[in-house]
Amino acid sequence: MVPRPTSWQPAPGQTRLGSDTRLLIDPHSASRWTTGATQPGLAQRSTMSVAQEIAGDLSAILPSRPKVSAAVKTADRDDVVVTLTRDPGLGAEGYQLRVGPGPIRIEANTSTGVYYAARTLQQMLRTGDHQTVSAGTVRDVPTQAVRQVMLDAGRKYWQPAYLKNLVRQMSWMKMNTLFLQLSDSEGFRLDSPKFPGLANPAVSYSRNEIHDLVTFAAKHHVMVVPGIDVPGHATVLSNYFGIGFGQGTDPCGPQHMHSHLTPDWVIDLTSPRSTQVTRDLLTEFLPWFDAPYAHLGADELPGQLGDCPRVQRALAADPDADTLGDLLSRFINDADKTVRGLGKRSIIYNGVEHMDSPRQDVNDDVVFMTWEGSGSEPEIPGKDEIAIGPFYVTPNNYHHLYPDQQWMYDEWVPSQASDMLGSGLMNWADYNFWAKDAYFEQLMAMPRAILADRTWNASPTPDTVAEFRSRVTTLGSAPGTTAEPTVPRVNDGRPSHRWTFDNASYPSGWTYAGSPGNTLFAQDAVGDLPGTSYIINNPTPVPGVTGQAWRFDNDRDGVGFGGLDVQAPWTFSTWVRRTGTTGPNGNSTLLSSNASAIKLEQWKACSKVGFTAKGVADHSFDYVTPLNEWVHLTMVATPTRTDLYVNGAFHSSVAASVPLPMRSIGDVGSSIRGDLDDVTTYDEALSPTQVLAAYQKYGVAGSSQQGACG
Repeated sequence: MVPRPTSWQPAPGQTRLGSDTRLLIDPHSASRWTTGATQPGLAQRSTMSVAQEIAGDLSAILPSRPKVSAAVKTADRDDVVVTLTRDPGLGAEGYQLRVGPGPIRIEANTSTGVYYAARTLQQMLRTGDHQTVSAGTVRDVPTQAVRQVMLDAGRKYWQPAYLKNLVRQMSWMKMNTLFLQLSDSEGFRLDSPKFPGLANPAVSYSRNEIHDLVTFAAKHHVMVVPGIDVPGHATVLSNYFGIGFGQGTDPCGPQHMHSHLTPDWVIDLTSPRSTQVTRDLLTEFLPWFDAPYAHLGADELPGQLGDCPRVQRALAADPDADTLGDLLSRFINDADKTVRGLGKRSIIYNGVEHMDSPRQDVNDDVVFMTWEGSGSEPEIPGKDEIAIGPFYVTPNNYHHLYPDQQWMYDEWVPSQASDMLGSGLMNWADYNFWAKDAYFEQLMAMPRAILADRTWNASPTPDTVAEFRSRVTTLGSAPGTTAEPTVPRVNDGRPSHRWTFDNASYPSGWTYAGSPGNTLFAQDAVGDLPGTSYIINNPTPVPGVTGQAWRFDNDRDGVGFGGLDVQAPWTFSTWVRRTGTTGPNGNSTLLSSNASAIKLEQWKACSKVGFTAKGVADHSFDYVTPLNEWVHLTMVATPTRTDLYVNGAFHSSVAASVPLPMRSIGDVGSSIRGDLDDVTTYDEALSPTQVLAAYQKYGVAGSSQQGACG
């Protein structure tokens, strides 16, 4: 099972459930949700309503839906009897599940414990013949109270259907907190008539949609925690309300901000209007959520803002603040006052504790979400914490952060200190603003399962991480999980995606937060997968074959898309002008993913064009692109073969293929040295005639030269 129960005592025999199985609810428990035990965020659903939910889930496993009844006195061996009890050792989420002799018995202090017991029972059925359960007693209590998944919903819009699937998957493994960071510098995802235009309704959530999600999550005993990130990560708010540090008279300049951002990335801490706007936002949006927590962000404030004359003048006139740290701490406390007035508890990211703040201290009750440290011990004395540091999924080629699954499973010991509330998996959409939900899901699914297992049961793991993954696969998806919608593949000769690198604006609902020349936008002219370049290192716009091209000249140059790999057949084409080489043993990448790569210069292949199945094999064609001349390349793949075309003409074949990688242009530390124009993909194998026609439509002749070994 996942997570592993904290105690299992086997007994002889087994119980077989079938079409006559009933869920029998103790009449004294039916209308209650607790016998006294509770904790923040616990769903207050009656035991009877939880039983109805359990019956629906069991109907997907058993031959028929169990009947729910209060006829406990007539319990048969193949029934399940549910009772709320008073057992201090089980706490608010624990349970006892006893199989045989007689009916299966579930006891818990709360309806949440009942729900988790049923999840264990469902997994026991799943891993057998779907009807037989081994006899024994499970007594199960979580190690940590907060078992969290976070989504960056400011930079990226997540489909409501995916959010519900995620809630199902979380509850399947007894995770109880979904943290949605609903604002960041690039976007705001809550749409209210009080702030028209702040959010685009097409890529944000209305109050009704949030109510629907919160209600759905509560049925699965998951609380939805909202986050509005201030005062940093706030360009969208600065632009809408006119409260950025780079606005107004005597603004702060670029020297007072991180080099890749503008001063409007931070709302003006010296302005009472910024404080009031924050209060107004919290007052409007926090009541949409019933979770007892709200996240305020408060992270990554650049220290050089303290040198801005606007800040210096404000500090000189302020009897209660001497430093930028004082301004930030006071700002947090003011926002915290609003949060507490709305019946919630504030959470912030850690960082303010490193700032000099002699006159102001952050309120004691504020929870720190610590992205520093190993997550094994509390980092900040005297503050309640949620550990997130080792658990980042930030899948771009600049940050390239993925949780170390083996370390998590084999070595990490979740803290049981009284001031460690729990741990959380963080999914950040930096430079993947328009990535597919399924792209993130495939990356977070296994770390999420490991985090669920370890935060519930912190005892030493009994097997290897490979065996754990096998168990997760065997368990399958949560009951009720819907299939990810797929785009039908068609043989119409039309491209699926085309990135021309011509100037274009961000789609409505996204705000450009970079300083000039940073985070360039790559529009998808025919599909739904635009992208951006990465932080710090960026391609340079140059004249292209048609319109504008982008020049890549640094190993950290790239473009993030966040698409799903395309299984063969597929076609990929691009205009490329190689301006340099990474050498005869070099390695420069056109397209990449975790599984495969299309190479402009194949590793240790003398600069030849090729492709790679990562960890399996490198393949190359006997062709090197010329230096400083445009050439049109096309690869056409079937399941067993890949053909290379140069300027529309067939060149050679390799008897192998890989999935077409759609994560990014470039790879980690492996970008090309050259110019790209009109990168195009198809989800079909074009014919030679179609390849030639696609090349000829440009009316430009590619170079007939071939380059030399690197």
